[in-house]
Amino acid sequence: MSPSPPPTAAESSAAASGNAAANSLAAPAWPLNPSQPHGLGLPFPGLPFPDGHRLRGCEVAVADLVQTGQLFYQRGWSVGTSSNYSVIIDRQPLELLVTASGMHKGRLRADDFVRINDQGRPVLPDQPKSSAETMLHVVAAQKLPNIGCVLHTHSVWATILGDKFFHRGHVPIHGFEMLKGLDGITTHETNYELRIFENTQDIPVLADEVGRWLDECLAAGGPGPHGYLIRKHGLYTWGKDVAEAQRHIEIYEFLLECVGRQLLMT
Repeated sequence: MSPSPPPTAAESSAAASGNAAANSLAAPAWPLNPSQPHGLGLPFPGLPFPDGHRLRGCEVAVADLVQTGQLFYQRGWSVGTSSNYSVIIDRQPLELLVTASGMHKGRLRADDFVRINDQGRPVLPDQPKSSAETMLHVVAAQKLPNIGCVLHTHSVWATILGDKFFHRGHVPIHGFEMLKGLDGITTHETNYELRIFENTQDIPVLADEVGRWLDECLAAGGPGPHGYLIRKHGLYTWGKDVAEAQRHIEIYEFLLECVGRQLLMT
């Protein structure tokens, strides 16, 4: 059999373009410039917002959270209409940009967000309904003055392990190098406890419980708190900005999968 001829310059260029497009889909650029194409390499419709639009000035936050939804959907952490995300856009008075209720996180549009106050209520008229769990974002923003973003996901491992370890009140995590990906943790020898709360549809009651726990963590000092689980539900975490909160999701998901797979091996 005769050897295949070498590719032409045009073929090589096309192959390189195809690889670049595949890499763009696998690893979206971060952070986004809202005036440029977003992480999937497609035009970002609706940005920037026109003068007078209710989300005018929130373009960067909107673009970051849209891309977060796309990435987390691809990873299986935010499927269907599950999950909710927020960015703190003002502190005096407190105001958050939150994903609207019932939106598929892999297909978020620029208008699928709500501006809410410290009571979880819309600050402007004619907005879509915010997530049912809005007050869990608000309480984190109120108790943690240095954070800028709160993210909530519904992965398989977070859902299963939150139930498996509920009787202990936390998921124990120890010895993994990836613990150092959580802000303030400097050694894999950390004995880390990821808190678990019981699931409930009474979100104000849960928000009060989370708020008391955050107060206790802050009074105790040390790194964190970084997040918590809700039994048979999912994971909440946060960070100083969207990039750090996204990193914390990734670290937690890696660690939870390690714990889960260890259980399967014993």
